Amino acid sequence: MDEKRFVVALFGLIVTTLLGILAYHFIAPLTLSIFLYYSTRRYHHFLRRFRLPARARAVIVIASLALPLLLLVTYAVVLLIVQSQRFVEQYALVDVAATHIEWFGEMGSVPDLTVHGLYEAYQSGQLSPLIEFLSTHATLLTSVVSNLFLNLFVTTIVTYYLLVDGHRIREWLVRFDDGAIIREYLEAADAELEAVLFGNLLNVVAIALIAIAAFSGYNALVPASVQVPYPALTGALTGIASLVPVVGMKIIYLPVTGITALPAVLDGQSSLLVYTVGLLLVAVVVVDTIPDLVLRPLLSGEQTHVGLLMLAYTLGPVVLGFYGLFFAPILLVIGLTFANTALPRLLGADDPDGLHQDQLRLNDFR
Repeated sequence: MDEKRFVVALFGLIVTTLLGILAYHFIAPLTLSIFLYYSTRRYHHFLRRFRLPARARAVIVIASLALPLLLLVTYAVVLLIVQSQRFVEQYALVDVAATHIEWFGEMGSVPDLTVHGLYEAYQSGQLSPLIEFLSTHATLLTSVVSNLFLNLFVTTIVTYYLLVDGHRIREWLVRFDDGAIIREYLEAADAELEAVLFGNLLNVVAIALIAIAAFSGYNALVPASVQVPYPALTGALTGIASLVPVVGMKIIYLPVTGITALPAVLDGQSSLLVYTVGLLLVAVVVVDTIPDLVLRPLLSGEQTHVGLLMLAYTLGPVVLGFYGLFFAPILLVIGLTFANTALPRLLGADDPDGLHQDQLRLNDFR
């Protein structure tokens, strides 16, 4: 009997090790899946009132996240390309770039970004330097694109099945309960993870709305030449950027401030720079500082300390890379919940008999 248990334990150890190695290679999409699961679980439960099956609700949740994000990114990329082409043509930047980029100089000019314009550029050989450049780096580009789609596929599948079958995983873990310690710990960790990560999602939405209102209000008060381009899109991207630690929203509103100041500088209208300074103050105070001081403490969970959570968001990407932005807060919540629930009981701190014996020892000492 002992030999059979040893063989079964050895087999289980080997399988667990192999699964751990496989999970490590996909730790980024798996971590993002857990983040998305806890961020959207309340929304998934909310859809129950429409009497939809779990699988349909999971599809709706994922589509509600993916489609707006895809449309937002696509819209931003298209606008960036169009506006960049106009800016390059207006200020003749092709000649400047040609002095630093050899293959760019051979193109002569930026082709018209339409199907007909690109086809004519291809026919005339204008795109040959660009095609040659892309062909040289085709292996790298293919690897990057394929890895991106693979990670997106893994993230989508895992998030979907966590939403559908997450309760089954919890029931399986509770089977190993001992004195209700595991159940208490799992329930506390599960609730705190949902509170923290769902709070992050609410924080993104709130900052996006504040940024849209702030940028739209700024545009209503300043001349057209120094207005924020596409304030709704800029505000939405600012909300998404709030997930990034340390720099956060600055990666959006600082370049936008520079973009609004650039025409005034190139046209010699330095007096208009006062408005761009005002935009920077609005972004720093109204969009960045006040929401961070007011909203984040309110949306950072019920038990997790705000300072520790901010530290996790800051140090996670530094130590682990991009996925550390999601992994570090999850690890922090799991660790703190264990220290607050399971650890005291394992050490006997919450044991009534242990407390009674400690009280007797204290009385004897007195």
